[in-house]
Amino acid sequence: MSDSVYIIGVGMIKFGKYLEKGVKDLTGEALDLVLKDSDLKQEDIEAAWFSNCSWGIYDFQHCIRGQVALTANGLDKIPIINVENACASASTALHSGWMAIKAGVYDCVLAIGVEKQYHEDRKKVMQGFIAGTDVEETTQLIEEFKKQQKKKEATEKQTKSEKPGGHSVFMDFYAMGARWHMKQYGTTQRQLAVIAAKAHNNSTLNPLAQYTFPMTVEQVIKDREVAYPLTRAMCAPIGDGSAAAIICSERFLKKQPRNRAVLIRASVMKSGSRQGQPDISERAAHAAYEMAGLGPQDIDVAEVHDATAFGELYQYEKMGFCPEGEGGPFAESGATAIHGKIPVNTSGGLMSRGHPIGASGLAMTYELVTQLRSEAKKRQVDNPRIAMAENGGGTLGIGEAAMAIHILEK
Repeated sequence: MSDSVYIIGVGMIKFGKYLEKGVKDLTGEALDLVLKDSDLKQEDIEAAWFSNCSWGIYDFQHCIRGQVALTANGLDKIPIINVENACASASTALHSGWMAIKAGVYDCVLAIGVEKQYHEDRKKVMQGFIAGTDVEETTQLIEEFKKQQKKKEATEKQTKSEKPGGHSVFMDFYAMGARWHMKQYGTTQRQLAVIAAKAHNNSTLNPLAQYTFPMTVEQVIKDREVAYPLTRAMCAPIGDGSAAAIICSERFLKKQPRNRAVLIRASVMKSGSRQGQPDISERAAHAAYEMAGLGPQDIDVAEVHDATAFGELYQYEKMGFCPEGEGGPFAESGATAIHGKIPVNTSGGLMSRGHPIGASGLAMTYELVTQLRSEAKKRQVDNPRIAMAENGGGTLGIGEAAMAIHILEK
C-alpha cells in the first residue's frame, strides 16, 4: 500500500462558451495541459477516470464516454473508468484515482473532467439539471407547480420570468435554504451579495474564469431576480470547460526530476440521506479533518461549492470556518477575502469562474494546487500550506446526494 499520494500535475482551460468545439476537443486541450504541467507523457499514465454528466443528454453519448473522448486524443489501451456523480463528478474521479494509488494498484493515473452545457435546445439544458435529482419526485413537484401557476393565471397576468423552466431547479432549492437561514439567523440579502461580489471581483484576477468583470454589492442586489433572495449575479452560470489532474505514488514521484507536487492529505466521499441528518457536509468535513489530523483552524485557503452565494455561506458553517448561523456576518467582515482570515473561492468560484458540471471539482483542485505552489499571481493568498476543496453533487432529500472533500498540503 502506498503511504502518500501526490498531485503531480494540473491543467485547466478557460471556462466559457464553446459552441464550435465538442467534448473530444475540450478533452484533448485539458489532457495536453496537464501532461505539460507534470512534464509527463501519455505513456506514463496507467489508468484514467473520466468525469462527464451531460454528453449523453445532448448528443446521445450515454456510454463509454471516456473511451471515446480519450482515445480520440491518443490515450488508449489503459483502463478508462467513467464517472458520473452530478456536480461532484470530477472530485469523485480524483477520489477514485487516489484510492487506486493508495491501494498500490497503480503509480500514476489521470483524473479528467469535461462538460459542454451550452446547447441551442434550452429544454435539454434544463433536463440535464433535473437529472441530478430524484427525477420522479422532481417531476411531480414541477407538475404541481404548473397546476398552481394555471390557477394564478386565472386571476392575474403572469410575466415570462415567473414561468417554470427559466432557471435550474437547483436555484429554487438554494433559495428555499437561504430564506430559511434568513428567518432562523437574521442573514440578509446584502450579506449574500457580499459573497457574490467577492466571487466576481476575484475572477477578474483569474484569466481562466468564465466571467472576468467586477461587480459591487449594489450591482449584485439590483441584478435580475432568479428566486428570492437570489439574483442572477448570485448564481453559477451555464458553461463549457475541462480540467484535469495527474496523481501518483511516492515511489513514482521520486523518479521525477521536476517536482512541484502537492500531497493529498485527505480524500473523502460521502452520500446523502433522505432524512438529511446529520448533514452530509458535516459528516464529510469531520471525516476529512480526522483523516488529515487537522481542523478548520488549519485551513489556509479553500474552494467550496458555491452554485449560489448561499451555497458558499452554508459551507462556511458546515466546514467549521465560523459558528452555525454566523456565515453572513463572517462574509461581511472580509474574513473570506483573498487576504482575509480564510480565503474562500479565490478562483471566483462556481458563480464566476464557471460551473461546467463534470469539470468543476477538478477546477477547484487546479486553483488550490496553483495557490499552494504560490503561482496564483495577483490572486495569490499569503503563504498557504493547507488547502481544502468541498464539492457537492445533486440533491437527495434536503441536502446533496454526493460530496467529496480533499485536503491538500504544500
